[in-house]
Amino acid sequence: MQHLGPEVPDVQRLCAVCESAAAGERLDRFLAKEFPALSRSRIKALIAAGYARCNGKILQDPSAPVRSGFAYTLEIPPPVATKPAAETIPLQILYEDADLIVLDKPAGLVVHPAPGNPDGTLVNALLAHCGAEFAGIGGEKRPGIVHRLDKDTSGVMVVAKTELAHAALSKAFAERRLRRAYWALCWGIPNPAEGVLFGLIGRDPRDRKRMAVLKAGGKPAETRYRTERVWHGSVAAVECRLATGRTHQIRVQMAHSGHPIIGDPVYLKRIPAAARSLPEPLRRQLLDFPRQALHAMELGFAHPRSGAPLFFRTELPEDLRSLCTLLESAEPRAARALP
Repeated sequence: MQHLGPEVPDVQRLCAVCESAAAGERLDRFLAKEFPALSRSRIKALIAAGYARCNGKILQDPSAPVRSGFAYTLEIPPPVATKPAAETIPLQILYEDADLIVLDKPAGLVVHPAPGNPDGTLVNALLAHCGAEFAGIGGEKRPGIVHRLDKDTSGVMVVAKTELAHAALSKAFAERRLRRAYWALCWGIPNPAEGVLFGLIGRDPRDRKRMAVLKAGGKPAETRYRTERVWHGSVAAVECRLATGRTHQIRVQMAHSGHPIIGDPVYLKRIPAAARSLPEPLRRQLLDFPRQALHAMELGFAHPRSGAPLFFRTELPEDLRSLCTLLESAEPRAARALP
């Protein structure tokens, strides 16, 4: 066993070369023997998070067999602070009272601290905005959070400021007693123009960082969609309403249906056929869009204390409006609203 000097401050790297006697063993079992100071469960978690490598290539399957003569490296990231710190970050607040905050989250803002994003998150901003009494609402690591938007998904979110609101809103999300609608720009034209996407969503067995529609296992996911506008016979604006709330639900189901969301860095892995009919430079600008074109447009729920109905609708951010303008200007007569 060899401990390699870290190339990044505070990151510990452990390296072991597989001898012939260990060939064929599971990766997690092999590393647990080589690095006895770490539990096997901790090693499995590190592998799943992408901290294991074989000859420089990332491995994420703990059950993968090790091979004789190959070098295996395990990185130990620095510990993350248990309690997030308050940071002054601007927030676009739509509504606020003693129990909750409704805000318009910009693309690029992570909701809560996690490996790779220890600070600069929405939680850090909320701690600064709400004060010390907010820190313990619903737990120390994710105070106030009752639902999430992906880092690069923009739009409306609600955050609890009291334990009463946290419990009531968490229950409302679990029981699906909310109104949630998203706007998405996808490749191709859905057929039929309006319908329901249903399937079982779980971790992709080939890539643990992705979700997938599975034949067995996973959790039921249902999205009602309606095509609102089409351009050039190749791009569509779609309204998606969630009946369930699975991780990456809209992104996974749209990709699985053959209509991945424009700019999606995870579920759009190759140039879609619909892009081939677009003129340059429009095609290149759409293919190079730097985030998934997905926006949480609407959120409606009952106030956790009074029961009064609350409803919020957010406009598309500037980058998505510019994308639509680009589609319009490239061939104005090709855009049409569907009945």
